Amino acid sequence: MLNTSVILAESASEYPEKTAVISGPVRLTYRQLITKVNQLAGGLKDIGIRKGDMVLMACPNLVEFPIVYFAVLKIGAVLVPVNILSKESELLFYLTDTGAKAFFCFEGTDKLPLCIEGRLAFEEADCCEHFIVIPCSSTADVPHKSGMTIDDIMRDQRGECETIITASDDTAVVLYTSGTTGKPRGAELTHQNLVTTAMNFRDSQQVTSEDVHLVALPLYHCYAQQAQMNCGFLAGSAIVLIERFDPDLVLETFEQESVTLFAGVPTMYWALLNNTEVSKYDMGRIARTLRLGMSGGAAMPVELLQAVEKRFGITILEAYGVTETAAAGTLNRPNRRRKIGSIGIPHWGIRMRIVDETMRDVPAGEPGELVVQGHCTMKGYYNQPEATAEAYRGGWLHTGDVAVRDEDGYFYIVDRLKDMIIRGGYNIYPREIEEKLMEHPDISLTTAIGVPDEQYGEQVKAYVVLNDGATTTAEDIIAWSKERMANYKYPRAVEIVESLPTNATGKILKKELRKAQE
Repeated sequence: MLNTSVILAESASEYPEKTAVISGPVRLTYRQLITKVNQLAGGLKDIGIRKGDMVLMACPNLVEFPIVYFAVLKIGAVLVPVNILSKESELLFYLTDTGAKAFFCFEGTDKLPLCIEGRLAFEEADCCEHFIVIPCSSTADVPHKSGMTIDDIMRDQRGECETIITASDDTAVVLYTSGTTGKPRGAELTHQNLVTTAMNFRDSQQVTSEDVHLVALPLYHCYAQQAQMNCGFLAGSAIVLIERFDPDLVLETFEQESVTLFAGVPTMYWALLNNTEVSKYDMGRIARTLRLGMSGGAAMPVELLQAVEKRFGITILEAYGVTETAAAGTLNRPNRRRKIGSIGIPHWGIRMRIVDETMRDVPAGEPGELVVQGHCTMKGYYNQPEATAEAYRGGWLHTGDVAVRDEDGYFYIVDRLKDMIIRGGYNIYPREIEEKLMEHPDISLTTAIGVPDEQYGEQVKAYVVLNDGATTTAEDIIAWSKERMANYKYPRAVEIVESLPTNATGKILKKELRKAQE
């Protein structure tokens, strides 16, 4: 048996009265947290959720996230955490693609009416039997109330529940990542993937029960889920959840909770430098307790890294991982030589190569595609055998990233094979944007690229050719897109053009468009 829920159960046994999670005014010890997990697990079994059933969850960084996460895994079901910015059509796709039997949905606020979007998707998904509301923790007016709540499921349940036996290669979570086809693909991560990579993050960051993790990254993303939540609970650490990243709130929490570990994407560190008044905080106290920062999701400029380290008196370790590797891959380790600008060396049990198109290794210092083998690699893309075979061609997981390896075995990301756009740590594929834009009645042809942005690293820019006689403006298209795409996806810039550059076969030359932005 290897059930990921053992991560929490073992620490609850060893550190029952120690603080496990802090979420706003809510503070739970390990004993209290495991009790709630067991109560929810029992309630899920009572409503018919069984081993192998899919359970969708759209929830921000609230205490309910780990409760649902471990309760679902404990009974052998499969959790599908999705972006809370998802729209109705996206949620409907996730529900129908997985055949989810239950849907935990955050109630939302007037500014984030997630429950409205979620309920509409649920009503269209014939497969889903239960819509379960996670109440909003704020005092804002709730835009929509329907369905039973998580408290209803937990009510009158015992604080103990048997853990269902799962095999190491049983699917534990499905995490959606955008595909080059325009449709998201669900990466199946197994119980082994989650447990072993959590151990790697614990050991490589030298995490102990004395550590306090500040989680400002979204837990529905693999990075925070593995490098912070699962890693922290495995070590018996305290996990402090911030519902939404705010640089001042981060600094305030650093000081109040004596945070020792922080993980972020470069834009978060940029905001900590540029969008805060550090004079309001006891920077000396913060520097004494905050021992380590980790950066991933995108390359971190060397100047930014050095400025953050000087300001906060911490060491920042760059790391690399993708959803398909349960966020694991490489890391600059605290007990090893650090090379600024490098993503470090592979975690224990993970092999990496830099190869050419024929799968031959390229010499040190020369670029090639980064491919991975090891305990971290996904089971496959859910219900997509062809995409899985393509990802694993030659027996190695192809990341689609161009990298180089130096003589000391340190890796460096230099480019992307795909046209992926990374905005604030979120991966966006242009094809998905393009297909949605083509639904606009006035658009004849379109393409999307990433353009440099000081705060977010990249922003989405769309080039649009209108139908004859159309009078739609760029502002109209942006507003239309905002209504139909998740907040991080819709193009912030639209340029209406007469034509798009193409090669002899009619393929749009995005390279030419990128050059025009330089």
